[in-house]
Amino acid sequence: MTITTGAPPPARRSPVAVARGFLTGGVVGTSLAALVVGAIVENEPLFVTGAVLPVGYGLLFFLAGMPRRAREAAVVPRTVLAMIEDLEAVGGESSDVPVRFELTVAPDDGPAYRVEITQGINLVDLSDYRPHGVVVVQYPPGRPWRVRIVKRPTPEWEERAASVLFDSAPRTARVAAPSKGRASGFAAFFGLLLGAAVVVLSFRAVLFDRDDTGEPLSAVRPSVSSTSSTTVISSASGTVTLGPGRSFLDKGELDRAVGLLTRGRDTRQALTVVVQERLLSVVFSPTGPQPPGLDPRALPYDRFPALVKEATTALGVGSPRTWQITADRLTGSVALRVSVTGSEGTAYLDADGQGKVVRRVSAGG
Repeated sequence: MTITTGAPPPARRSPVAVARGFLTGGVVGTSLAALVVGAIVENEPLFVTGAVLPVGYGLLFFLAGMPRRAREAAVVPRTVLAMIEDLEAVGGESSDVPVRFELTVAPDDGPAYRVEITQGINLVDLSDYRPHGVVVVQYPPGRPWRVRIVKRPTPEWEERAASVLFDSAPRTARVAAPSKGRASGFAAFFGLLLGAAVVVLSFRAVLFDRDDTGEPLSAVRPSVSSTSSTTVISSASGTVTLGPGRSFLDKGELDRAVGLLTRGRDTRQALTVVVQERLLSVVFSPTGPQPPGLDPRALPYDRFPALVKEATTALGVGSPRTWQITADRLTGSVALRVSVTGSEGTAYLDADGQGKVVRRVSAGG
């Protein structure tokens, strides 16, 4: 049998692969950053988003690929002959042993080419495959690198395989799956960095202004005359940072700061409101269909000092270092959680939308 040889078909790099790489990298970066930042700042919605995002993306990717997989399954594969150049068992302890084959594939209407595949072969049938033996293979049209050995060919193909011998294709005529290329890898890496940066920058005030000095905090600090504060407002969030000597437990500080963040946003709801000693952070609900939100102006701020005092003195944390109040509507109604951390561990209490305590969890409990 005479076989013509030639160069393998050129690999085609689709812009879709680059876009898919960027999107996948963005989802991974956003998810990882959301999990880490959500755990650090104790933002439950952000943490849940980080956990759910890759699951949703994977499901969407699977559903989007169903039509393509159905089309591929409907295509009749090409059946041709191939010669085994070399084979090697690469492991496995079951009855089917993974075997790496190097084949010369000889299409009837094109040049022969080389391809390397790995396929499971039953131990009983392993002796039927030997170098320079001819086998029947199949591959999808247009994808000559997806070769699979037909273990039980029809009698006609068995007869053809037993009656022919042919020369090896040159090593230069090797076919492999198209490489994704550097563009796809760069796009994925850039998407990962961009997704992580969006999350970190959105919560930069909460992350980098946390009071973690280790010094004990009093539940209510005396008011100190000072006007230094920093306000940062974006379409998605807003933060107010007080200067040294001031506390959001001082009378009127929270009302003033909330007024700064909600000015011109009369109908804008918030996903979460987080209050620390000198930091107020509000994450606003997105536009369009919205999850349950809360009005940041309607929280019982006058109850916050008493809640913090109870959390820092009555929950077994003898030397409190940090405290935080988180308000959200994950359960359908406004809920407050006051957490305090010290050398004894972390304790917290839960309160309703009017500031009435409904649950207490002591340090170590």
